[in-house]
Amino acid sequence: MPVDLREIASISGMPGLYRILSPTRSGVIIETLADNPVRSAAQAKHRISLLHEISIYTNDPDVTVPLTDIFDNINQQFGENIPVNAKSSSQELTAFMEKILPDYDRERVYMSDIKKIASWYLLVKKHLTFTEAAAQPEAEEKPAKKTKAKAEKVEAGEEEAKAEAKPKKTKKSAE
Repeated sequence: MPVDLREIASISGMPGLYRILSPTRSGVIIETLADNPVRSAAQAKHRISLLHEISIYTNDPDVTVPLTDIFDNINQQFGENIPVNAKSSSQELTAFMEKILPDYDRERVYMSDIKKIASWYLLVKKHLTFTEAAAQPEAEEKPAKKTKAKAEKVEAGEEEAKAEAKPKKTKKSAE
């Protein structure tokens, strides 16, 4: 995977992006993705969206493109100098999106979504490292594109594995 977005989240009602540090009883401890990171707690009542779970709709109703792949396309085509920002015109944002994902669904992907993609990319690019995908053959890149349902199944399996590991540690410490 070119960039690891598993620990990065967007939280409704809170500006910017956050790194998930650890769970608490009533939520998670987060840290802002900023030059001067600030730690705080996000309660369970907040809607937390992990970026690796977000996908962009395409014209094929059975296929979505993970945000990781979108960020990789932007990185390969533009690097740090993307031609749009959150204040760009609708025409500029549409042209930008068509360049990075030509077959995106124009009815289900809104301008606000494209603005988020641009601003989130800049934050992620500033604080995380992108690896070179050019070393991977094209045949290996295709399996990385998953539907949203498949990504949720994989994540559910990871969470179950973590949950199984935690009680074992608790038992040992109790003995």
